[in-house]
Amino acid sequence: MIITPPSLTKGDSIGIVCPAGYMPYEKAQTCIDTLRNWGYTVKTGVTLGSQFHYFSGTDEERLNDLQQMLDDPSIKAILCGRGGYGVSRIIDRLDFTQFTKNPKWLIGFSDITVLHAHITRQYNIATLHAPMAGAFNGGDFENEFIQSLHNVLQGNVYQYTCAAHILNRPGNATGELVGGNLSLVAHLVGSKSGFETKNRILFLEDVGEYLYNIDRMFIQLKRSGMLDGLAGIILGGFSEMKDTVIPFGAEVHEVIKEHVNEFSYPVCFGFPVSHERENYALKMGVLHELVVGKEDVLLKEIQ
Repeated sequence: MIITPPSLTKGDSIGIVCPAGYMPYEKAQTCIDTLRNWGYTVKTGVTLGSQFHYFSGTDEERLNDLQQMLDDPSIKAILCGRGGYGVSRIIDRLDFTQFTKNPKWLIGFSDITVLHAHITRQYNIATLHAPMAGAFNGGDFENEFIQSLHNVLQGNVYQYTCAAHILNRPGNATGELVGGNLSLVAHLVGSKSGFETKNRILFLEDVGEYLYNIDRMFIQLKRSGMLDGLAGIILGGFSEMKDTVIPFGAEVHEVIKEHVNEFSYPVCFGFPVSHERENYALKMGVLHELVVGKEDVLLKEIQ
């Protein structure tokens, strides 16, 4: 059974760190204000607003900042400011001893997929694939996707619906939910952090990739066996896709459909989890029910 971190109550402390790319402090201010309005206290790590070339600090600085948040018993959840790249540079040096004794929600997406995968695979602790600090800006702190994060932190059970996509394969599935950013899921294949997918519901999303690279990464997943024996698959947003000078010859959904066609499990395209505004909070490693119908799709957390 997956270990689920406890829900938060008013007065609890949320830490904000940047274990990967650089984020200016001011871009997290709306997030900080919103978390305080929700009744939480906020502790910011030294990597928020810090910069070392592309990163939010040297490997050592990012490692130490995240390690302190993992170890601090007063921190009840850790929200990553942004993704980018960098977590895989430090993942094998993190010590999860105190974290496993006092589990807390680890929140983020994109490059944070590395942490989700490692924690669920190695320690069987649920994590939270959800909006990060930058998503609160532009008035979006009130939207349903940011509110879905608040909902989870309060301990509420969720269910999400979306319209059916023409490429969907109808059916029902029950299994633990795993996945995240396609590039990182493929990157982790063969490592001790790589996802176990058999009998699970796999969700994937990505941004800014060339179409041929989407094709290549799905081939990698297929050849590694990760697409075999799934309970179901959820495809989220694949935004800002790029093509080569000589066109690849298919749009992104067609590329993906080719690789999942041979399997019989339910397939959902266009689910609202992405690098864009549409990004529901999802509990990684937790049992879910997926119902892909002709008119709509339901994803429901099972307790």
